[in-house]
Amino acid sequence: MFGRLTLDAFHHEASQNFAVFGMILSGIGIFAVITYFQRWKWLWQEWITTVDPKKIGIMYIITSLLMFFKGFADAIMMRLQQALAVGDAPGFISSGHFQEVFSAHGTTMIFFVGMGMVFGFLNLIIPLQIGARDVAFPFLNALGFWLFASAGMLTMVSLAIGKFSATGWLAYPPLSGIEYSPNEGVDYWIWVVQIAGVGSTLSGINFLVTILKMRCPGMTLMKMPIFVWSALCAMVLVIFAFPILTATLCMLTLDRYMGMHFFTPGAGGNPMMYVNLIWAWGHPEVYILILPAFGIFSEVVPTFSEKRLFGYVSMVWALILITFLSFIVWLHHFFTMGASPDVNAFFGIMTMLIAIPTGVKIFNWLFTKFRGHVHFNSPMLWFFAFVLNFTVGGMTGILLSSPPVDYQVHNSLFLIAHFHGMVIGGMLFGFFSGFTYWFPKVTGFFLSERLNVYAFWCWFVGFLLAFMPLYMLGFMGATRRLDHYEASTGWHPLFVTVAVGAFIILCGGAIQIFGLAKSIIDRKKNIDITGDPWNARTLEWSIPSPPPVYNFAVVPTVDQLDPLWAIKRGQAPKPEKNYEDILMPVNTPMGFYIGALSLFFGFAMIWYITWLAILSFMGIIACVIIRLSGKDEHAIIPAAQVKEMEADYLRRQRVT
Repeated sequence: MFGRLTLDAFHHEASQNFAVFGMILSGIGIFAVITYFQRWKWLWQEWITTVDPKKIGIMYIITSLLMFFKGFADAIMMRLQQALAVGDAPGFISSGHFQEVFSAHGTTMIFFVGMGMVFGFLNLIIPLQIGARDVAFPFLNALGFWLFASAGMLTMVSLAIGKFSATGWLAYPPLSGIEYSPNEGVDYWIWVVQIAGVGSTLSGINFLVTILKMRCPGMTLMKMPIFVWSALCAMVLVIFAFPILTATLCMLTLDRYMGMHFFTPGAGGNPMMYVNLIWAWGHPEVYILILPAFGIFSEVVPTFSEKRLFGYVSMVWALILITFLSFIVWLHHFFTMGASPDVNAFFGIMTMLIAIPTGVKIFNWLFTKFRGHVHFNSPMLWFFAFVLNFTVGGMTGILLSSPPVDYQVHNSLFLIAHFHGMVIGGMLFGFFSGFTYWFPKVTGFFLSERLNVYAFWCWFVGFLLAFMPLYMLGFMGATRRLDHYEASTGWHPLFVTVAVGAFIILCGGAIQIFGLAKSIIDRKKNIDITGDPWNARTLEWSIPSPPPVYNFAVVPTVDQLDPLWAIKRGQAPKPEKNYEDILMPVNTPMGFYIGALSLFFGFAMIWYITWLAILSFMGIIACVIIRLSGKDEHAIIPAAQVKEMEADYLRRQRVT
């Protein structure tokens, strides 16, 4: 009845049991708090069934933060193990568990932290920046989130029931084949990534159509904010890259479940085909994560420099070139596969070329600050840290684009340092900058600036200590997935330095969480009634904070870049207040139902529970049919109510 699921699946090492108990106790605590305050009905009506992109964006970011705790705990465990496991000392976790932690860390950070932050910001900001009241497909948007959340929950389930994959975050065959990984670990990885990937594809389609078809009157493509351009390019990558991932995982699934041999070399398959396909998705994925961060800095830098963005047209073309080139550089991830010199030379040159449009963006941001009135608020501090770390990471990327150099440092910690320089120093610092920048717009109150600055310095110093030594360790021969080494290597002092850096980053994260909690508690003291605290340029700052459910009482009309600045400077007329009835989609629980059933289906497939897999799959099909058979329902917000809500906002402004 329960397939392969037995009591042995609940037996774990002490460190993992500690994490499981912590997760269970946290869940019980949250359940108790919601029950005590009688908020279950409110939670269902206002959040779980919502199709409002602003609320979905908040849920994306909350989920990403929760997954960040899990992924960061994995990182701390790895760094602590490497600092302790030297010579005769075994460390505190086994080699097998270390490989699980290694695989779970990469999977969590890329698929749930990175992608969750991307879609969180897109939900919160894109409709506001293009002057839209909603996204193109509200239900599809909610469904994408609940598939993402159910995959995240399946990742957490793997902590308590069974084991996670020990094959790395990309699960190369033949190690991920049934012969070498017969347990449930790789199956967990397959279904986690597959469910999350389908959700990301649906969300990508939604935002591509939203940007192309729902811009306000007058906003041509070359009048869109750069953040919208970055999102458009990232969504093009999502739509073209994620189906490759889906097809690849389908073939690996067939290999494992039905004895097929797409990637089995002894039976006519080819594991290098898997590596080709996974990186044909994997390298565009890096730019799916980093392009929105580029867009965030393109909003932050002009605002805090009190200048228009330098070289708008060149920034747009740089984004387009990066998008194109990101699809023709994937082979640099496996220069050691034995390809011909011509093939390696082509991909090496393409890799070098992608640095040109990236460099254009760096110089444009710096020229934007030139002779500007630069404010050193925390969003700008993250930008300065980004410029340093991303530039170092970019230069090492150019170094790695040379096949002979790549042969030397392949599979070493040099690669880990480069990758984290791009992802943390680029993507994560960008998201921290955007989080601080747009927080008062989304919530109506400010984060603690003083605590933000403290957290910034912990992250900045901790990052340098945690990752710069990895470049040296890589050159000294330290490899990835290393859980023990001999004292004679001389690596131990550097690994200790790396662990110290990781704990300083932990302090920065703790300060951020404390600062967020303190800001929420003191929100009445830190309220922003202006709607535009930064003297910003784009449309989202022209409406109340937090935005009303309909975003814009009157859909704006624009005729130039930076429409809000144009109004402030008298270069464009203020919009007329001709209110009208507004249609907004009503909430629906179908996205939640499909997400929950996907969780059950994935769990059943992992443990070969046939009856549960059939029932949950049939439930998914039934929900889809019911949804497609019905009509979209909308609620009307009368013009009089809209007028009163806007008048109330103006009254509050005058009072303050």
